[in-house]
Amino acid sequence: MGGHAAAWVLDFSPGALRAIGTLEILAAAGLILPAALDIAPVLVPVTAVCVAALFAGAVAMRLRRGERATIVPDLIYLAVAVFVAWGRFAG
Repeated sequence: MGGHAAAWVLDFSPGALRAIGTLEILAAAGLILPAALDIAPVLVPVTAVCVAALFAGAVAMRLRRGERATIVPDLIYLAVAVFVAWGRFAG
């Protein structure tokens, strides 16, 4: 299930996989909810920095595993997170 692209999960413990999943869910909530609900909008750029760090780790993991063909989406997400953080901190 998932094929070669999902083989990276074998390198991580179940606890680490739960932590990564939790971080991704919190990141989505942290990017959307503060702006949508107009509650603590400063959380959006702070979350974007954290998302950038999460995807920098994903890029490093893919490079370590030699998965250069699947690194492009992670680089795009990393660039978008940096763009959001920069735009929100500057604005």
